[in-house]
Amino acid sequence: MAFLTLEGLVKSYGSFKAIDGLNLEVQQGEFVALLGPSGCGKTTTLQSIAGFVQPTEGRVVLNGRDITHVRPEARGLGIVFQSYALFPHMTVAQNISFGLEMRGVAKAERARRIAEALDLVRLGGLGERYPKALSGGQRQRVAIARALAIRPDLLLLDEPMSNLDAKLREEMHIELRAIQRDLGITTILVTHDQVEAMTMSDRIAVMQRGRIVQIDTPFEAYERPHSPFASAFLGKTNAFAGAVQHRNARCCDVQVQGALLHVPHEDRALGNDVNVYIRPEKLRLTQAGLGRLNGHVRLRVFLGNLWLIAVDSHLGLVHMTQPNLGSLPPDEGSEVGLDWSDDDLRLLDREIAHGQV
Repeated sequence: MAFLTLEGLVKSYGSFKAIDGLNLEVQQGEFVALLGPSGCGKTTTLQSIAGFVQPTEGRVVLNGRDITHVRPEARGLGIVFQSYALFPHMTVAQNISFGLEMRGVAKAERARRIAEALDLVRLGGLGERYPKALSGGQRQRVAIARALAIRPDLLLLDEPMSNLDAKLREEMHIELRAIQRDLGITTILVTHDQVEAMTMSDRIAVMQRGRIVQIDTPFEAYERPHSPFASAFLGKTNAFAGAVQHRNARCCDVQVQGALLHVPHEDRALGNDVNVYIRPEKLRLTQAGLGRLNGHVRLRVFLGNLWLIAVDSHLGLVHMTQPNLGSLPPDEGSEVGLDWSDDDLRLLDREIAHGQV
């Protein structure tokens, strides 16, 4: 039996459904990210688990216990908010102690847990400081320590990294994931950042219009998206509109702007309007005439560890990335070729794209 189960969850505001029949099972010790754009229902789902929002329909079951109508403070959950929600007039130690006091934990045990939580987030010795004297990353660690000190059954993270700069955010991804694994605590993360979701989670639940449209491991979700929406939201991609010209049980040939693209492991009916997808990092630059597609470099952008290159071709503008290996790619305006492996092509029905986007 799953540790956390959401059964047919619906939250309606008049005729608008913020959550629309959502089902989810999370195993004990698992880290699941709810990923999607603003307004997709991910925060409302988290708040329904926490008890801050009462579902219109459905159930929230935690470790075999129906908590749908249980008060938030009686659910035994640890929550880290986007704003951290630290009490500015309290020291770090007092902030962490607050939840323990509310639960009637004895003074000696509180002191032990505060020290344990501070050591866990590498803030030992800072218990007497006030939040205003801490950096953004340290304040976030205090919020995490406060959530973990109560030893929750479930940890809920509501976009906790969004106020950090890029470098610190990347460091905290690794630190928080390491803490979660060490403790084995079941965790739900809400985020709109696909890198954050892929870095930290065991599984990603991609959400759109109040529903989960795909739930998979980060690798499977990125490599084999179920819909054009999931494909585009999980990372940059090139999409070519075409129609199926030939097919058998193991592959399709798709006519795209006068070119025939061979897509293995896919089967669609003849004449179907489809989109062929390929990720930018799957493309390779060649000399003009030596690839499958010729074009001219319209733009090249240096990003430090890689180059982003846009190539004008008869299929349209094609984006590719190339690792920075210490040499410059072709100049803007240069004629180049593009090559790829057929196994890196993905195929999705275009009708789905129109219905989903």
